Amino acid sequence: MAIDSPTSSRVDCDVLVIGSGAAGLSAAVTAAWHGQKVIVVEKDAVFGGATAWSGGWMWVPCNPLAQRAGIIEDRSQPRTYLQHELGERFDAPLIDAFLEAAPRMVSFFERHTALQFSDGNGIADIHGRTPGAGTGGRSVIAAPYDARKDAKLLKRLRKTMRETSFMGMPIMAGKDLTAFLTLTRSWRSLLHVSRRFCRHLLDLALHGRAMQLVNGVALVARLAKSAQDLGVLLWESAPAKRLLQEQGRVTGAVVESARGTVSIYARKAVVLAAGGFANDIERRKALFPRTPTGHEHLALPPLGANGDGLRLGESAGGQVADDLHSPVAWAPVSRISHQDGSTGHFPHIIERGKPGIIGVLANGKRFVNEADGYYDYVSAMVAQAPGEKVESWLICSHAFQRRYGLGMSRPFPLPVQPFIRSGYLKTGHTIEALATACGIDPQGLSATLAEYNRHARNGEDPLFGRGSTLYNRKQGDALHGPNPCVAPIEQGPFYAVKVEPGCFGTFAGLKTNEHAQVLDSQRQPIGGLYAVGTDMASIMGGFYPAGGINLGPAATFGYIAGRHIAGVTEYE
Repeated sequence: MAIDSPTSSRVDCDVLVIGSGAAGLSAAVTAAWHGQKVIVVEKDAVFGGATAWSGGWMWVPCNPLAQRAGIIEDRSQPRTYLQHELGERFDAPLIDAFLEAAPRMVSFFERHTALQFSDGNGIADIHGRTPGAGTGGRSVIAAPYDARKDAKLLKRLRKTMRETSFMGMPIMAGKDLTAFLTLTRSWRSLLHVSRRFCRHLLDLALHGRAMQLVNGVALVARLAKSAQDLGVLLWESAPAKRLLQEQGRVTGAVVESARGTVSIYARKAVVLAAGGFANDIERRKALFPRTPTGHEHLALPPLGANGDGLRLGESAGGQVADDLHSPVAWAPVSRISHQDGSTGHFPHIIERGKPGIIGVLANGKRFVNEADGYYDYVSAMVAQAPGEKVESWLICSHAFQRRYGLGMSRPFPLPVQPFIRSGYLKTGHTIEALATACGIDPQGLSATLAEYNRHARNGEDPLFGRGSTLYNRKQGDALHGPNPCVAPIEQGPFYAVKVEPGCFGTFAGLKTNEHAQVLDSQRQPIGGLYAVGTDMASIMGGFYPAGGINLGPAATFGYIAGRHIAGVTEYE
């Protein structure tokens, strides 16, 4: 009978996985299905890592769900897209391994595990003008999961991120989110939201938490359930302290557990999947641009993602890639103070593409197409922000905030005043008053808004072409015309929220080959050591060409690593 905690100071297995996000669990499930005895150790008290706090989308070109929907393409099209997007950082062996394995990964999990998927066939690649860009069919997400199927396991999983849920209720990207944003304009949406919320209230009363899991939480739950079904040992509160090595080969790790120090000997391999270094202040200081102290950053991953995997890999001779286009997967983030005295970070993913909002710097000038990707927004902000501080402000009218919300302040019927009182939202009855409240140049902002409004009344944005790509339009409001992403900002009071650089994770991980084996300084595989997820250097070379380019490769290279460790060379 499998046990979930150590009973002696030595434990033996075939595969030891360090970390429990999508990458680590993917490797664990794949290896276990192929006959390996697997242990997963997680330093935090709950499983899921940054994956559990994510939207859960995975970029998987040529996936079987798209094919079943009649969206047919071969690998040459996404490969062309990545060649143009990544330029000189296009690594053919890694990209080709990903493109070949990714759809097979989805098929494997669909056929053999509890991980089932929903399609994202309406989601386009971010840069629609790049050759090979997809107009849909390259995204998948874990299907919603009813946690009542295993309430015991649920208690061991990380909850949805507080800032992106409503009273602990996660909202699924796609039709679910659309219903919440249009509940005052559609009886069908109102009915959907009412049913979802009533069920959630019942779950809170009976179970104390959400039971209908979606997004990243659903992905973790389904992978963890699959691991459990296959006999994988899952140890939480068990940080790996150092790797064990014999004659240059990694043979396991020393782990601290509730029962003391345990040496776990892995006959086949150790897989590093500890979540990258988003909260490693010293490495942020060394690698992040415009981050002189390491603290000028609002990282979204849990605090446990602080570089453990990278340090373990380096101790065995692994090399961290420090030459990527960007070391970090940027996200625009605002700082929120909760009523209980804690602070949080809100990722600005949804509202930037809606009609009637602009982003400006301290000089009052726009600097980017706000409806483009979140990575693009912060990249432009880091490059163009004047002075020492890297920050911008998202600015809108009262009507916009009531319809779409602004950051943590939700749309009608939820109140906006608490966010004004706390200082999270700045406000002014005139645009000059708003600029003064924010510390923005009033004349610069007035001139910017006048020029923007002149064109926005006709649904146009000649400065940045907002609404000109399919990705832009998907971020907009389909019920607003003629441009779903553009509307004037004319009627006060006006609101603003400060946006700072944050991230969904890091790109600068350990250098690996196409099998996810960690490479030494001579670019030779280190025996018995693999890295996946954000412990592995991003195959995108520090670029962000599509939503889901973190989790898609994470799950795929977890699958690749699990197969390679098990000695499986042929696809089914």
